[in-house]
Amino acid sequence: MAQCDGRCYNESRLGWVRSATHRVQRTADRLAPVNSVDRPPRDRPLRVALLGCGVVGTEVARRLTRDADELARRVGVPLELVAIAVRNLATKRDLDVPADLFTDDAEALVRSGDLDIVIEVLGGIEPAGDLIRAALDHGASVVTANKALLADQGADLFAVAEKAERDLSFEAAIAGAIPIVRPLRESLAGDRVSRVLGIVNGTTNYILDQMSTLGQSFDEALAEAQRLGYAEADPTADVDGHDAAAKAALLAGLAFHTNLTLDDVHCEGIRSVTAEAVRSAAEMGSVVKLLAICEQIETPDGPAVSARSVEHELAGGLGLDENRVEGAADAGQRVRQGHHRR
Repeated sequence: MAQCDGRCYNESRLGWVRSATHRVQRTADRLAPVNSVDRPPRDRPLRVALLGCGVVGTEVARRLTRDADELARRVGVPLELVAIAVRNLATKRDLDVPADLFTDDAEALVRSGDLDIVIEVLGGIEPAGDLIRAALDHGASVVTANKALLADQGADLFAVAEKAERDLSFEAAIAGAIPIVRPLRESLAGDRVSRVLGIVNGTTNYILDQMSTLGQSFDEALAEAQRLGYAEADPTADVDGHDAAAKAALLAGLAFHTNLTLDDVHCEGIRSVTAEAVRSAAEMGSVVKLLAICEQIETPDGPAVSARSVEHELAGGLGLDENRVEGAADAGQRVRQGHHRR
């Protein structure tokens, strides 16, 4: 058994993997909901600011404006998009909103104290981390899908949110539209989760599927994924496993109530997967998939989290961009499945 420094360990690895365990050091649940967003009086909408206006940010802004009436009906109060922070004001954008909504001073925006919700879609570690802290400190709750940031600085960011009595929400950071954060954080709050595993990166899932079904090489499948927009021009985060590792850290933190960072996650990608390896797996009735695997076990030294080899139907039967996250708890097995390209 591996020795450790008290940190929890989980693994993002290819299909069948060697066993590795680390002891669990219990902490306050850093991923627990802090506080419901304070609703303003009914005569005032929730003031929403957007940090970033790339592909994701543009679609968020479009939904907030186009579907404003429906969102107000669902939320119970109007959501008003009041500002969009961007790096370059001169960039042309396919978005029908007033030009005066845009600002290139994100720092001043989040420190204004005039926002109810800040949606961070910048990506990366900084300046996203500092902007989220400032937004929380100045009274805004934050929504983010930035798994890399949360895996790197999550403990600190959630402490800031708790001190400020604001929410830091991140459902989309792990599996897109597949609901996994709330079930782990709320529905199973009184349960004991023993395992969470899943295909959480659609880019690698597509590449491996192309290699398996069409006999393509890794390079051929990657090029096709990039042509279709499934993979970034720089696919490092996906194909080297960093994206799945960040999601694994968040999943294990949610499931086992402990603090993890990317340093706690053993990470391997799919660059080394060959067409021969894919064929060999097929001959054994298996399919090569990049899995995020988090499992809690009992050891003579106490509770531990283990990542190890599993034979599971999760490895087959999925569509090109279909992801699936599965968990085992006292309440029984739970499966979340859907389509998610990243």
